[in-house]
Amino acid sequence: MSAPELLDVVVGRVVADGERVVLVELLPDGAGHLPPFEAGAHVDLHVGGFVRQYSLLGSDDDPDRYVVGVLRERAGRGGSAAVHDTVRPGTRLQVSAPRNTFALDPDAEHSVLVAGGIGLTPLVAMAERLHREGRSFELHVYTRSPGTLPLAAHLGSRPWRDRVVTHFSSYGDSFRGNAPAVVPRPRPGFALYVCGPLGLTASATACASALEWPRADVHVEHFERSVPVETGGEAFTVVAASSGRAMPVGEDETIAAVLQRHGYDVVLSCEQGICGSCLTGVVDGVPEHRDEVQTADEHAANTQVNVCCSRSQTPVLTLAV
Repeated sequence: MSAPELLDVVVGRVVADGERVVLVELLPDGAGHLPPFEAGAHVDLHVGGFVRQYSLLGSDDDPDRYVVGVLRERAGRGGSAAVHDTVRPGTRLQVSAPRNTFALDPDAEHSVLVAGGIGLTPLVAMAERLHREGRSFELHVYTRSPGTLPLAAHLGSRPWRDRVVTHFSSYGDSFRGNAPAVVPRPRPGFALYVCGPLGLTASATACASALEWPRADVHVEHFERSVPVETGGEAFTVVAASSGRAMPVGEDETIAAVLQRHGYDVVLSCEQGICGSCLTGVVDGVPEHRDEVQTADEHAANTQVNVCCSRSQTPVLTLAV
């Protein structure tokens, strides 16, 4: 399988904005524009041998630049450190085209945006879009203290800053403590968007469920899975549609590992089924979906499979590789 086409970009500005957070501006490396994106979208950033997903926080009507916010993770796997330590103005990088698994509902009359820490980045793009369209919204940001508020300068410069409510746990203002005041009772035309650490997303979805929010109106983007993904299972065969090559997938192997071993390019990042980097087309057979990227309808359609974690319900699974 050929790797997805990458875009050549050059770094414009790199600006610190919050504790351990930098804003990185990505510009076209050469003539032309960058592909458009919708609020909530992210790109795969290739840096220092790592591939990491970062949400786009700039305005989605600007064709000439992307902006990502990168938190230096204290216990990360090296991707964020590579950005902080090596990326400077003029650095040349590659990114994927934007993709969106966390899109705004175009019909929502009022949107409640809830962010935890650096989970703020996709919600900033949403706020930009909602403000530009004159739509009602509120943005709640949870962090430890004023000093740890990410993108503080950016938030303070936006024309919609009066829609932002900050909550600091060191002041006793945690999500668990005031969830009922933030998550309203469901109403027709209301939509809830949540992005942040597992504790926040789990609490928010539990609160929404208790209030009987329709599942279709609750949109969540995860940093990690609530339960580690189990990738093992019964052995099966994966077939490359382009060549007819059949490759056995053992009980303890992933489709991605088998494809890579046989020389096929697979873009991997999270390896948990939460980022979508490895989504691959299904030609024949029925996948056993174990990801948290695709919707229930997308799982039922069986047109794509996350090869980092999913398996097959049928003895043979033919993929578009």
